[in-house]
Amino acid sequence: MDVSREARRGLTDIETYLYREAHLQAARQRVAAFTARAPGLTQVQKTDIERWYLDEQTYVARMVTEHISDRISVVEERHHVRFRHWLRGTATAMALITAAMLCVAVMLGTMS
Repeated sequence: MDVSREARRGLTDIETYLYREAHLQAARQRVAAFTARAPGLTQVQKTDIERWYLDEQTYVARMVTEHISDRISVVEERHHVRFRHWLRGTATAMALITAAMLCVAVMLGTMS
């Protein structure tokens, strides 16, 4: 694996981690506000609710991240396919133009 690929992967991993942490921090704040407004809950019940909610939000963050990653992979693959088709067409056109120019040059050369 080359260095630039490792660096890209490292940056992607950092982005993923930061996204999940920001999502979980917001979830912690939401669930803390919810349990603070719920009178009559024991500390154990509040802790259970918070743990359950954070587990759910971790699952949701993972699913969203995987969905985004999958969509990016699909779009990148489509882009590569289109680029290969464009490159093949461009190479073919350049070869035809070069052949035509050589034919014209040969014809002009034989006429002189």
